[in-house]
Amino acid sequence: MITKQYSYLPEEAKAIRLSVFIDEQGFDVEFDDIDDKAVHFVMYDDTVPVATCRIFYYHEKQSFMIGRVAVVKEYRSKHLGSMIMVEAENYVKSIGGKNLGVSAQCRVSDFYKKLGFIEEGEMYYDEFCPHIFMKKDL
Repeated sequence: MITKQYSYLPEEAKAIRLSVFIDEQGFDVEFDDIDDKAVHFVMYDDTVPVATCRIFYYHEKQSFMIGRVAVVKEYRSKHLGSMIMVEAENYVKSIGGKNLGVSAQCRVSDFYKKLGFIEEGEMYYDEFCPHIFMKKDL
């Protein structure tokens, strides 16, 4: 696996996010103005894009945020989500970030807990889906 970093939203990341968040999970709104200022990561199996996420600084939480973590269905259970999270975390460390936050879907909060994230605050909804803010000190 090889991970590439982009200063713009590449087509490969768009395709993965459309497949996972719109087609599979039924969200209506997937793309936003954060995509224009985020750093995007795409993991490839040879030339096939298989996972993505984005990183941006969120002033309100005084934290770098990781978001839109997605792995294509055929590649799940291969720990690619954890692998791309480590890539993103290393990026944040390399630019001096001290912590990392995520707006996690509650149903996958254990995934983030295994990576060292701790829940903060109350559950909230993004569209129809319950989420919880989670944070990790780096």
